[in-house]
Amino acid sequence: MRLLQWCDLSDSSCSSLAAALRSNSSSLRHLDLSRNKQLGDSGVKLLSTGLEHPNCRLETLELQWCNLSGSSCSSLAAALRSNSSSLRHLHLSGNEQLGDSGVKLLSTGLEHPNCRLETLELGGCDLPDSSCSSLAAALRSDSSSLRRLYLSGNEQLGDSGVKLLSTGLIHPKCRLETLELGGCDLSHSSCSSLAAALRSNSSSLRHLDLSGNTLLGDSGVKLLSTGLEHPNCRLETLELQCCSITAEGGAALASAVKSHPSSHLTTLDLRGNDLGSSAVQLLSALVEDPNFKLQKVE
Repeated sequence: MRLLQWCDLSDSSCSSLAAALRSNSSSLRHLDLSRNKQLGDSGVKLLSTGLEHPNCRLETLELQWCNLSGSSCSSLAAALRSNSSSLRHLHLSGNEQLGDSGVKLLSTGLEHPNCRLETLELGGCDLPDSSCSSLAAALRSDSSSLRRLYLSGNEQLGDSGVKLLSTGLIHPKCRLETLELGGCDLSHSSCSSLAAALRSNSSSLRHLDLSGNTLLGDSGVKLLSTGLEHPNCRLETLELQCCSITAEGGAALASAVKSHPSSHLTTLDLRGNDLGSSAVQLLSALVEDPNFKLQKVE
């Protein structure tokens, strides 16, 4: 592992790093270059000459807050498409100029048979709802390897974005296990799309984070519960912090778990909601009941 965050590195540094990745003796698996704002697109372009090389063994690359735009994604997509690609985890959060064009370019790599990427972080990248169309196409591709998709902090995503994304989530080829959509300005209608994904035969979601979506409310939780209570649902962790949920929503969640004795749900995070004592008692009773897998309610 090499941690070089906050080092005030410029694009020229990436030439040296790329040379190291290309060397016969390269054994680097994790490279953290986050918060080097001078790195930019030119730096990523240089770095990609190393990522595409057969000697490169890098599995995790962190480029959060590096002032990257869409053109960086062209270089990264080329690396993902290369025969020797070994990247499993790519972190691009905090690059607000990435935009829809960047995600479209990146998706050409995600859909390629050579791509082995399992984790993609795009939090706080100011992505519009249309970005989800490209991501959904990647999830539907035959070669999809993505297991974790982090989109939290993209306030423009909204319900329309989740609706587009869900066309990928319900697809038989989708292998996504973790989806994080915290603070994406979602309302109850997003829960209808997500519930449909949880009910699908091919559902593989294990961890869903919807925290900080204050418009979700009880109506959203009720819709989501129609997915939680379905036999196909494999969700283990559900995060709903600060989602304006009251006793009514809490009761709906308790009912969903209770009606599905084989429910996989083990962790339910409801911090920052005004559930009231009655809903808390219902959920606590399920934690204490050995017939259910629910172990933790916060």
